[in-house]
Amino acid sequence: MTHGKSVEALKGTWDYVGDENMDAFMKEIGVGLAMRLIVKGIKPRVVISENDGKWTLRSENAVKTISFEFTPNVESDETTPDGREVKTIVQFKGDKWEQTTRDKHGKEWVSTRYVDDQGQQQFDMKCGEIKARRWFKRVE
Repeated sequence: MTHGKSVEALKGTWDYVGDENMDAFMKEIGVGLAMRLIVKGIKPRVVISENDGKWTLRSENAVKTISFEFTPNVESDETTPDGREVKTIVQFKGDKWEQTTRDKHGKEWVSTRYVDDQGQQQFDMKCGEIKARRWFKRVE
């Protein structure tokens, strides 16, 4: 199987491996302390699928399951895990999936998902000068 050549490589089931700088990133995008503490202990399983051009990202953990459905290049309304209403658009750029999210105060952040050369899913996040990342391994 060829990894990293297309966003198609992101389809499947992925288990959380680790993260860097998530607390600072969540604080920057407006996530409150209580929610940040909860997130710190969560190791999600991410399931990505596609059906007739509509993509679904499902994040499953011991606390709750969150689903996000989208059509590429179409802005949609989304509710963040901590209940905030945001606008989001996902664009496929080569082998990367780039999601731009904007809250009602105009704060914007960009999240990029891709499969690296080791076959792991990288999830890079940036808001202003703050960067964070999470990475996942494919469930065989």
